[in-house]
Parts: sequence; structure tokens; C-alpha cells
Amino acid sequence: QVQLVESGGGLVQSGGSLRLSCEASGGKFSIDSMGWYRQAPGKQRELVAEINTGGRTKYADSVQGRFTVSRDNSKNTVALQMNNLKPEDTAVYYCNAARLFVMLGRRDDYWGQGTQVTVSS
Repeated sequence: QVQLVESGGGLVQSGGSLRLSCEASGGKFSIDSMGWYRQAPGKQRELVAEINTGGRTKYADSVQGRFTVSRDNSKNTVALQMNNLKPEDTAVYYCNAARLFVMLGRRDDYWGQGTQVTVSS
């Protein structure tokens, strides 16, 4: 079982920056994808950004150019640098780690406890 511990988050004014960090531990297998999702009140959880072991990244259109996801494979850590934050970025941000079983079409997801990011206007 993989445990994910997040740090960072908090309250920031519009246009400001925050950095989220997450460390994975406990698994006896390699993690294929790591990243961040967010969930705002009354909305579904959505992908923010993810990165695979080779460094390939994927971003939500709404954060492209403002957020940067990075990963240290040797330490099983993932970070999200968030710049030019907007009030609509306000949400609980969840760290995600995933194992991908491509031939089976299966994905096993692991989640952190979530950290609140609030952007004031």
C-alpha cells in the first residue's frame, strides 16, 4: 500500500504563488504516474497536472503556463509550483500516485489526504 503525505497549500492573494509537495512511501513497486488533482466545493475532482517516470507531463488547460509539475523518481516525490494564482484555483488539492497496467486497461490510484488552497481576490 502506498501512503502519500502532502505539504504546502494555504491562503494567498490573487497573482501570488504557492508550492505543493508530496512524498510517496510504503509501496514495494514502482509508481508510474504522480500528480495533482483538485476539487472545489460542489464540483467533481479534476486533474490539474501529472508526470510519468520519463518526465512526460500533462496539464489541465486552465493551469497551462501557470503551474509546473516536477518529480524526483529517486525520492518518490512530486511537486506542483503554482504561479499567478486565481480565485478559481481555490480548491482542495490531492496528491495522486498511480500504477498503470496497460495490457489490462487498469489503473490503481492512491491518494493523499488533501490540502486546501485558497486564493483571495
